[in-house]
Amino acid sequence: MGVEGCTKCIKYLLFVFNFIFWLAGGIILGVALWLRHDSQTTSILYLQLGDKQAPNTFYVGIYILIAVGAVMMFVGFLGCYGAIQESQCLLGTFFTCLVILFACEVAAGIWGFVNKDQIAKDVKQFYDQAFQQALMAEPEMNNGKAVVKTFHETLDCCGPDNVIGVITPLWRDDLCPKKDFTLKSVVEPTNCHKKIDELFSGKLYLIGIAAIVVAVIMIFEMILSMVLCCGIRNSSVY
Repeated sequence: MGVEGCTKCIKYLLFVFNFIFWLAGGIILGVALWLRHDSQTTSILYLQLGDKQAPNTFYVGIYILIAVGAVMMFVGFLGCYGAIQESQCLLGTFFTCLVILFACEVAAGIWGFVNKDQIAKDVKQFYDQAFQQALMAEPEMNNGKAVVKTFHETLDCCGPDNVIGVITPLWRDDLCPKKDFTLKSVVEPTNCHKKIDELFSGKLYLIGIAAIVVAVIMIFEMILSMVLCCGIRNSSVY
Protein backbone atom coordinates (compact mmCIF):
# COMPACT_ATOMS: atom_id res chain seq x y z
CA MET A 1 0.00 0.00 0.00
CA GLY A 2 1.38 3.39 -0.98
CA VAL A 3 1.82 6.40 1.24
CA GLU A 4 -1.02 8.89 1.61
CA GLY A 5 -1.64 12.46 2.73
CA CYS A 6 1.32 14.62 3.73
CA THR A 7 3.76 11.74 3.22
CA LYS A 8 2.67 11.52 -0.42
CA CYS A 9 3.38 15.24 -0.83
CA ILE A 10 6.84 14.68 0.68
CA LYS A 11 7.38 11.83 -1.76
CA TYR A 12 6.82 14.07 -4.78
CA LEU A 13 8.65 16.96 -3.16
CA LEU A 14 11.67 14.69 -2.69
CA PHE A 15 11.39 13.61 -6.32
CA VAL A 16 11.43 17.27 -7.43
CA PHE A 17 14.43 18.06 -5.20
CA ASN A 18 16.28 15.04 -6.53
CA PHE A 19 15.58 16.06 -10.09
CA ILE A 20 17.00 19.50 -9.29
CA PHE A 21 19.95 17.76 -7.59
CA TRP A 22 20.50 15.64 -10.71
CA LEU A 23 20.42 18.78 -12.86
CA ALA A 24 22.82 20.54 -10.46
CA GLY A 25 25.19 17.59 -10.80
CA GLY A 26 25.06 17.92 -14.58
CA ILE A 27 25.69 21.68 -14.35
CA ILE A 28 28.65 21.19 -11.98
CA LEU A 29 30.06 18.51 -14.27
CA GLY A 30 29.68 20.82 -17.26
CA VAL A 31 31.23 23.81 -15.45
CA ALA A 32 34.13 21.64 -14.23
CA LEU A 33 34.80 20.38 -17.75
CA TRP A 34 34.64 23.99 -19.02
CA LEU A 35 37.13 25.12 -16.36
CA ARG A 36 39.32 22.14 -17.21
CA HIS A 37 39.44 23.11 -20.90
CA ASP A 38 39.16 26.90 -20.49
CA SER A 39 41.61 28.55 -22.89
CA GLN A 40 43.09 30.90 -20.27
CA THR A 41 43.86 28.28 -17.63
CA THR A 42 45.01 25.60 -20.08
CA SER A 43 47.31 28.05 -21.87
CA ILE A 44 48.99 28.87 -18.56
CA LEU A 45 48.85 25.63 -16.57
CA TYR A 46 50.17 23.47 -19.43
CA LEU A 47 53.35 25.53 -19.64
CA GLN A 48 56.73 24.01 -18.84
CA LEU A 49 59.83 25.95 -17.85
CA GLY A 50 62.81 23.72 -18.44
CA ASP A 51 62.11 20.62 -16.31
CA LYS A 52 59.55 22.43 -14.16
CA GLN A 53 55.84 22.12 -14.85
CA ALA A 54 53.36 24.89 -14.01
CA PRO A 55 51.55 24.31 -10.67
CA ASN A 56 48.60 21.93 -11.03
CA THR A 57 46.89 22.67 -7.70
CA PHE A 58 43.99 24.28 -9.58
CA TYR A 59 43.42 21.15 -11.64
CA VAL A 60 43.27 18.99 -8.50
CA GLY A 61 40.19 20.97 -7.45
CA ILE A 62 38.73 20.68 -10.97
CA TYR A 63 39.12 16.89 -10.99
CA ILE A 64 37.36 16.77 -7.61
CA LEU A 65 34.51 18.81 -9.10
CA ILE A 66 34.23 16.45 -12.08
CA ALA A 67 33.98 13.47 -9.73
CA VAL A 68 31.43 15.27 -7.51
CA GLY A 69 29.27 16.21 -10.51
CA ALA A 70 29.21 12.62 -11.81
CA VAL A 71 28.40 11.21 -8.35
CA MET A 72 25.67 13.83 -7.85
CA MET A 73 23.97 12.75 -11.08
CA PHE A 74 24.05 9.11 -9.95
CA VAL A 75 22.79 9.92 -6.43
CA GLY A 76 20.07 12.21 -7.83
CA PHE A 77 18.82 9.39 -10.07
CA LEU A 78 18.93 6.97 -7.12
CA GLY A 79 16.87 9.38 -5.01
CA CYS A 80 14.27 9.93 -7.76
CA TYR A 81 13.85 6.20 -8.30
CA GLY A 82 13.76 5.44 -4.59
CA ALA A 83 11.11 8.09 -3.95
CA ILE A 84 8.83 6.93 -6.78
CA GLN A 85 9.21 3.25 -5.82
CA GLU A 86 8.77 4.08 -2.10
CA SER A 87 11.72 1.80 -1.36
CA GLN A 88 13.17 2.10 2.14
CA CYS A 89 16.31 0.29 1.00
CA LEU A 90 16.93 2.71 -1.89
CA LEU A 91 16.10 5.74 0.25
CA GLY A 92 18.45 4.51 2.99
CA THR A 93 21.20 4.03 0.41
CA PHE A 94 20.41 7.47 -0.99
CA PHE A 95 20.64 9.05 2.47
CA THR A 96 23.99 7.34 3.13
CA CYS A 97 25.36 8.55 -0.21
CA LEU A 98 24.18 12.08 0.59
CA VAL A 99 25.93 12.07 3.97
CA ILE A 100 29.18 10.86 2.38
CA LEU A 101 28.87 13.37 -0.45
CA PHE A 102 28.13 16.19 1.99
CA ALA A 103 31.17 15.26 4.09
CA CYS A 104 33.34 15.19 0.96
CA GLU A 105 32.01 18.59 -0.11
CA VAL A 106 32.79 20.09 3.31
CA ALA A 107 36.30 18.59 3.18
CA ALA A 108 36.81 19.90 -0.38
CA GLY A 109 35.53 23.32 0.69
CA ILE A 110 38.00 23.46 3.57
CA TRP A 111 40.82 22.34 1.27
CA GLY A 112 39.83 24.98 -1.31
CA PHE A 113 39.61 27.74 1.31
CA VAL A 114 43.05 26.83 2.68
CA ASN A 115 44.64 26.63 -0.77
CA LYS A 116 42.80 29.44 -2.58
CA ASP A 117 45.67 31.90 -2.14
CA GLN A 118 48.32 29.25 -2.62
CA ILE A 119 47.12 28.46 -6.15
CA ALA A 120 47.66 32.02 -7.38
CA LYS A 121 50.89 32.30 -5.36
CA ASP A 122 52.39 29.20 -7.00
CA VAL A 123 51.46 30.42 -10.49
CA LYS A 124 52.95 33.87 -9.77
CA GLN A 125 56.20 32.28 -8.57
CA PHE A 126 56.30 30.19 -11.75
CA TYR A 127 55.74 33.34 -13.82
CA ASP A 128 58.48 35.27 -11.94
CA GLN A 129 61.00 32.50 -12.62
CA ALA A 130 60.11 32.51 -16.31
CA PHE A 131 60.29 36.32 -16.41
CA GLN A 132 63.78 36.31 -14.88
CA GLN A 133 64.93 33.76 -17.44
CA ALA A 134 63.39 35.80 -20.26
CA LEU A 135 65.51 38.80 -19.21
CA MET A 136 68.75 36.79 -19.22
CA ALA A 137 71.42 37.49 -21.82
CA GLU A 138 71.11 34.04 -23.43
CA PRO A 139 67.38 33.48 -23.97
CA GLU A 140 68.08 30.71 -26.47
CA MET A 141 69.25 28.53 -23.57
CA ASN A 142 65.78 28.42 -22.01
CA ASN A 143 62.12 28.71 -22.95
CA GLY A 144 61.45 31.51 -20.45
CA LYS A 145 60.60 33.99 -23.20
CA ALA A 146 57.97 31.68 -24.73
CA VAL A 147 56.40 31.05 -21.32
CA VAL A 148 56.31 34.77 -20.46
CA LYS A 149 54.79 35.70 -23.83
CA THR A 150 52.06 33.10 -23.28
CA PHE A 151 51.22 34.70 -19.93
CA HIS A 152 51.25 38.18 -21.45
CA GLU A 153 49.13 37.35 -24.48
CA THR A 154 46.63 35.19 -22.54
CA LEU A 155 46.09 37.60 -19.65
CA ASP A 156 46.79 40.83 -21.58
CA CYS A 157 49.39 41.96 -19.04
CA CYS A 158 53.09 42.70 -18.82
CA GLY A 159 55.64 42.23 -16.06
CA PRO A 160 55.51 41.36 -12.36
CA ASP A 161 54.28 43.61 -9.56
CA ASN A 162 57.47 45.67 -9.11
CA VAL A 163 59.53 48.44 -10.71
CA ILE A 164 60.94 46.10 -13.36
CA GLY A 165 57.40 45.20 -14.37
CA VAL A 166 56.55 48.88 -14.81
CA ILE A 167 59.50 49.69 -17.08
CA THR A 168 59.53 46.40 -19.01
CA PRO A 169 57.03 47.57 -21.68
CA LEU A 170 59.30 50.57 -22.37
CA TRP A 171 62.41 48.57 -23.26
CA ARG A 172 61.31 44.99 -23.96
CA ASP A 173 58.49 45.30 -26.46
CA ASP A 174 59.34 41.79 -27.68
CA LEU A 175 57.90 40.39 -24.42
CA CYS A 176 54.80 42.52 -23.99
CA PRO A 177 51.62 42.82 -26.07
CA LYS A 178 51.79 45.72 -28.49
CA LYS A 179 49.75 48.65 -27.14
CA ASP A 180 49.44 52.33 -27.81
CA PHE A 181 51.71 54.31 -25.50
CA THR A 182 49.66 56.55 -23.18
CA LEU A 183 50.21 58.25 -19.85
CA LYS A 184 47.64 55.93 -18.28
CA SER A 185 49.59 52.84 -19.36
CA VAL A 186 52.57 54.14 -17.39
CA VAL A 187 50.69 55.41 -14.33
CA GLU A 188 48.38 52.36 -14.12
CA PRO A 189 50.30 49.44 -15.64
CA THR A 190 48.54 46.09 -15.87
CA ASN A 191 50.93 43.73 -14.12
CA CYS A 192 50.57 39.99 -14.43
CA HIS A 193 50.41 39.35 -10.67
CA LYS A 194 47.12 41.25 -10.52
CA LYS A 195 45.75 39.45 -13.58
CA ILE A 196 46.66 36.05 -12.14
CA ASP A 197 44.83 36.89 -8.91
CA GLU A 198 41.76 37.97 -10.87
CA LEU A 199 41.83 34.83 -13.02
CA PHE A 200 41.78 32.32 -10.17
CA SER A 201 39.73 34.32 -7.67
CA GLY A 202 36.94 34.70 -10.24
CA LYS A 203 36.83 30.99 -10.97
CA LEU A 204 37.02 30.00 -7.29
CA TYR A 205 34.17 32.41 -6.55
CA LEU A 206 32.03 30.60 -9.15
CA ILE A 207 32.90 27.23 -7.62
CA GLY A 208 32.06 28.51 -4.13
CA ILE A 209 28.57 29.66 -5.14
CA ALA A 210 27.83 26.29 -6.75
CA ALA A 211 29.04 24.45 -3.64
CA ILE A 212 26.81 26.49 -1.30
CA VAL A 213 23.71 25.92 -3.46
CA VAL A 214 24.37 22.18 -3.64
CA ALA A 215 24.98 21.95 0.13
CA VAL A 216 21.60 23.59 0.86
CA ILE A 217 19.83 21.19 -1.53
CA MET A 218 21.54 18.19 0.09
CA ILE A 219 20.45 19.23 3.59
CA PHE A 220 16.82 19.49 2.45
CA GLU A 221 17.06 16.11 0.71
CA MET A 222 18.49 14.37 3.77
CA ILE A 223 15.60 15.67 5.88
CA LEU A 224 12.95 14.75 3.30
CA SER A 225 14.38 11.27 2.67
CA MET A 226 14.31 10.43 6.40
CA VAL A 227 10.76 11.77 6.79
CA LEU A 228 9.62 9.76 3.75
CA CYS A 229 11.36 6.63 5.05
CA CYS A 230 9.54 6.95 8.38
CA GLY A 231 6.25 7.56 6.54
CA ILE A 232 6.70 4.42 4.39
CA ARG A 233 7.58 2.36 7.48
CA ASN A 234 4.50 3.57 9.35
CA SER A 235 2.17 3.06 6.38
CA SER A 236 3.35 -0.53 5.97
CA VAL A 237 2.29 -1.32 9.53
CA TYR A 238 -1.40 -0.62 8.84
